[in-house]
Amino acid sequence: MRIMLAANITPFLHGGADYHIQGTADALTAAGCQVEILRLPFTFSPDQSILDLMQWCKTLDLNQPNGYRIDRLISLQFPCYGIGHNKHTAWIMHQHRAVYELYDHHQSPPAELKNAIEQFDQQSLKLCHQRFANSKRVAERLYQYNDLSATALYHPPPAYQSFHCAENLGYIFCPSRIETLKRQDLLIRALALTPSSLPIVIAGTGGQSDALIRLINQLGLNERVRMLGAISEAEKIAYYAHCTAVFFAPFDEDYGYITHEAMLSGKPVISCTDSGGPLEFIENNHTGWIIPPNPQAIAEVLNWIAEHPNQTIEMGKAAKAVWPKLGISWKNVVSQLLEN
Repeated sequence: MRIMLAANITPFLHGGADYHIQGTADALTAAGCQVEILRLPFTFSPDQSILDLMQWCKTLDLNQPNGYRIDRLISLQFPCYGIGHNKHTAWIMHQHRAVYELYDHHQSPPAELKNAIEQFDQQSLKLCHQRFANSKRVAERLYQYNDLSATALYHPPPAYQSFHCAENLGYIFCPSRIETLKRQDLLIRALALTPSSLPIVIAGTGGQSDALIRLINQLGLNERVRMLGAISEAEKIAYYAHCTAVFFAPFDEDYGYITHEAMLSGKPVISCTDSGGPLEFIENNHTGWIIPPNPQAIAEVLNWIAEHPNQTIEMGKAAKAVWPKLGISWKNVVSQLLEN
């Protein structure tokens, strides 16, 4: 079976989407398919560049380019949903969030672009013969904004078989891009309220790195927070293995590998009631904590962890035991993508 995967590429801006794309291609290839990846250059501005790419996708027919039949098109990102194919499966990582749940008419794209993207998604995704979403939360958004249904289809994080639990060295680990939506500042502000909390280790880089360092300095927390910056995959796995718990409380996350990486490492996860995708996997007070997104609520959990080390370890064991029961595998992904 010949399969075309369609997605975007944003030059020099890389993240989980790259693994999702390559992981899907590798899994389909392992299942005996011939796979090609089409990645379209995407820029967030000017607005016209987005409109032009949408229009180009609508003119593209990939049923039989150059006389070679493509049996199935699987599109993973906006605006690839608009590409023409008789057997088109959309597996939605997320829509163009700036015009949906993150839309702010004071700062976001103009209403004209918002309306154009909404209409494009409505028409394009409605034509797809299958619709999957990265998580239930992504499917909920699609139904909320476009009145279209999709089935949640989970996939494992990169190198998921390498995560493990090792000696607890007594720190809270917070790995993620350092951006406003990831909300590392909530953890820092909570730490300032808890003199007896375990120290914090933050891994990652991003546009809010300098602002986070300034906040740490302002609150006098330099001795209790370690900023690692960019780390290797091997280092990340080791920091997971030796931590006490993981903090991952983004705003309305699509899916979130970090939740799964923590569970596979035998660590409970601190997340928030508005964190989106991670909430589909955390059981409050059993495999982690789901709390209001404010420093005081987070501080109370940090205090509890410091005062109850043995119970925290048991919660981590429970998280590790739950993950295999979720049924998340590339084999399952391929089975569903090629089901009909």
